Amino acid sequence: MIDLGISKLALIGAVALIVIGPEKLPTVARTVGAWIGKAQRYVTDMKAEVNRSMALDELKKMKDSVESAAKDVGQSIKSGTDDFEKTWAEATRVASDGHSSDSDYRVSLPEPVPEYRHPKKNWRLKQGATPNWYKARAGVRTRALSGAARVARYRPTKFN
Repeated sequence: MIDLGISKLALIGAVALIVIGPEKLPTVARTVGAWIGKAQRYVTDMKAEVNRSMALDELKKMKDSVESAAKDVGQSIKSGTDDFEKTWAEATRVASDGHSSDSDYRVSLPEPVPEYRHPKKNWRLKQGATPNWYKARAGVRTRALSGAARVARYRPTKFN
């Protein structure tokens, strides 16, 4: 690599001032600065692209390993369910036929479990749990008004 110190940069600047001249030196310096900036941006873009490609390769390897693990799990589940179905078929066949090697062996089917029902929000319970003093302060209506009663209550008064 080129080792540029402050003394060498000062020497290059003095030679450029003599050769180029003081009139054109600022424009040449701007142009050289722009070229250096473009080169630095190009280098950083290339580094970022290389890092992205390396990360992409790592992600592909990780995806392949996760997919293979998922396939293994799926196969083990499938083999487990096949074994369970065979055992279940044999047990139900023995229970339905009534033939068994020992007479005490019986399969009892479990009682059906009731279907799950989501507990909905109970508005009345929620309203009843709120203290009356808080309802009065917050302006919560505790009684229903008919349309005629609401009109009579909120009708503007006439000024005489």
